[in-house]
Amino acid sequence: MTNKSKKLIEVKLKRTSLQALTWVGLPLVAIGGLFKPIIGFLLLGCMIGSVGIAAFRGRAWCDWMCPRGSFFDIIIAPISRRKSIPSFFRYTGVRIFMLMLILTVIGVQFYLGWGDLNAMAMAFVRVLITTTIIGIFLGIIIHPRVWCHICPMGTLGNWISKGKKPLYIDKGCAGCELCAAACPMQLNPSEYKFEKVMGDNDCIKCGSCVAACPKRVLTFEQKKDDHGGTPISDCKSA
Repeated sequence: MTNKSKKLIEVKLKRTSLQALTWVGLPLVAIGGLFKPIIGFLLLGCMIGSVGIAAFRGRAWCDWMCPRGSFFDIIIAPISRRKSIPSFFRYTGVRIFMLMLILTVIGVQFYLGWGDLNAMAMAFVRVLITTTIIGIFLGIIIHPRVWCHICPMGTLGNWISKGKKPLYIDKGCAGCELCAAACPMQLNPSEYKFEKVMGDNDCIKCGSCVAACPKRVLTFEQKKDDHGGTPISDCKSA
């Protein structure tokens, strides 16, 4: 086993150990909310956390802090067909439609239940259950992280996260695409080797690509060259 293979395994084990702490939040709210609707407001906290972190660290929330993303990786991934995610799920129009649909559904239920905290909280529970069922279905027949490409909060995070803790690609990229094979979101950093910076804002900053790169040219950190010129990557993993 090569050092890079060991590093990738270490990164995956670390991610899994963190996700094991958060995925239980999904059934807690989805199932517990049916009996104690007020629990549904926890989803609002997740929504705020997702967008808030995106403003500083990109879609890092979606790595292990998101209970549903963690659920998909731990519970759904073992039974997923792991097919290529259709580009349809990344179309801007589709993402905007999903965002507006979810916000409208929650808004209508808020309007109808205004003044009744349980009724308002139940709006979050219903949306969470419905979208999770859709996400599980897509995760099994296609790929665990399909939902993450059309998740409304993920879409907002995508828009907000431009330039926030980007992945740098140093010279020497061989285009082997081992980074793409390791990415849980099916992104391909090597496509941006000439730009030197990952231009896809759906990167969840998990570090899997960094660990998988045999050339050590991927990094989330940067430093200036010896002459104080353009920042270049220092080949350290995230």
